[in-house]
Amino acid sequence: MPDAPPRLVHTVSPPNHEPRPDLLTASFLTPEDRFYVRSHAPTPDVDPATFVLEVDGLVDRPLRLALADLGRFERTEETALMACAGNRRRELHALAPTPGETPWESGALGNAVWSGVRLADVLAEAGVQDGARHVAFEGLDEVTRNGKTFLYGGSIPIEKALAPEVLLADAMNGAPLTPDHGAPLRVVVPGTIGARSVKWVARITVQAEESENPYQRRAYRLFPPEVGPETADWDDKPSIQALPLNAVLTEPTGQVAPGRVTLRGYAHSGGGLGVERVEVSTDGGATWTEADLGEGDRWTWRLWSLGVDLAPGAYEIVVRAVDGERRQPASVTATWNYKGYLHNAWHRTLLRVPDPA
Repeated sequence: MPDAPPRLVHTVSPPNHEPRPDLLTASFLTPEDRFYVRSHAPTPDVDPATFVLEVDGLVDRPLRLALADLGRFERTEETALMACAGNRRRELHALAPTPGETPWESGALGNAVWSGVRLADVLAEAGVQDGARHVAFEGLDEVTRNGKTFLYGGSIPIEKALAPEVLLADAMNGAPLTPDHGAPLRVVVPGTIGARSVKWVARITVQAEESENPYQRRAYRLFPPEVGPETADWDDKPSIQALPLNAVLTEPTGQVAPGRVTLRGYAHSGGGLGVERVEVSTDGGATWTEADLGEGDRWTWRLWSLGVDLAPGAYEIVVRAVDGERRQPASVTATWNYKGYLHNAWHRTLLRVPDPA
């Protein structure tokens, strides 16, 4: 039987695709060709020679910065996870549809070394004024939605914007950003959903309120299971910022030979918390064993592994993580929402071990 394709392509234009799970967790750092791509519009064609980043709003000194101007700021790097708020959405479809939303499996995330300059340093040069509460970003990708065309954008609270881990990045894993990943410049906001790490960023506005962009005001908000599109009150729930606690088995899947089997996967937290441990069950959650954790910190994922002995039969493998403050819900029914965001119930996989006789 031929191997499964290395990528699951959801849409070609705009580009939305994710890697096969076992390829995703083959290494701590995710190579660019295995990194998911999430876009709401076709990839813009940006000329680095004429690119200008504008910084305005509640600042003492509005800035217009060419790429070369960023060279006067200290370069730095941050190893951080990037993850889509819709990761694992396909599991929610088994309970009830999430109409119009991309059915991501468990590969809409990746871990990389991002290089660039601190957003805080750029804002310091501009001079942030009293009354600043949010920093809004606007990209160069033109979205057409509900009959309107606008530039994609979003915002983060000022406290996060001034944190040292938030970057204006021009490189990923030591190589210049590719167009699909936001070249020539993107925002990287560790611990936060990927929607806030705006690609092709060309404008930064310091302001008193959060962004008015539809992807801040009318998307990426989390509603309880009983709320649907007809009853959603967009002013009732805050915009999503932090990633949830999550853990996933990436391999093996399907069928394995009896004997010693190594289970592998990833776990991550969000909001600056770090994964403390990963627990795995081979009997549907009746008993648990702590897995071995790989390298990582509060901004990255942690790859995990566990060797188990499996006799012929069927096994429900269940995975959950602990970060010290949060626990994952056991059931999909607790996380279902009509937008399909932040699904983080215990990850369950049926593994079959045939009798060799």
